[in-house]
Amino acid sequence: MRAALRARLGWARRALRGAAPGRAPGPPCWSCGAALPGSDGPLRFCPGCRALQPPAPRPDLFRLMDCDRSFRIDPGQLQRRFRSLQRAVHPDRFGQRPPLELSGVEPAQETDCDADSAFLMEIMEINEKLAELKNKDNLEEIETLIKVKQEELTREVTAAFERDDLQEAKKLLAKMKYFANLEDKLKAKKIPS
Repeated sequence: MRAALRARLGWARRALRGAAPGRAPGPPCWSCGAALPGSDGPLRFCPGCRALQPPAPRPDLFRLMDCDRSFRIDPGQLQRRFRSLQRAVHPDRFGQRPPLELSGVEPAQETDCDADSAFLMEIMEINEKLAELKNKDNLEEIETLIKVKQEELTREVTAAFERDDLQEAKKLLAKMKYFANLEDKLKAKKIPS
């Protein structure tokens, strides 16, 4: 009994570390690009930067939950495994990590957009329209304008990433945050008081 329990604990530790011996290397880490050990297990953390790696396209849920392939599953074991996985990937474990960088470019902040005055004026005008909202037609007009601008910025960000122009992508993402804030304000206006 103890040997079986130790074997299962060893498997769980290796799965959480993503480093069981004798496996072929997997894809590179999405965060730092380091080579990852291959994985039969459900969870993988990069050994270099400790970033949680994406799951397999079609994970084996029995293996993920460390259960026998059976219709009859021990609910206690299933709950313990679920809680173990939940602790391993809980956001609080990663809250103190520095912000993710990509090729030396930090994520966009709303204040990073180096926005030209025309863009800032456009944002101010939309804000004023939202503040002075008079009827449902104005609401739909502003909603359409915000949607069009977000779609346009999405195309521009996609193109910037495809050109590998990360600085431009960062500026565009900051602009998108302004429109996301406007969209939140719009949604708040739609909710009846």
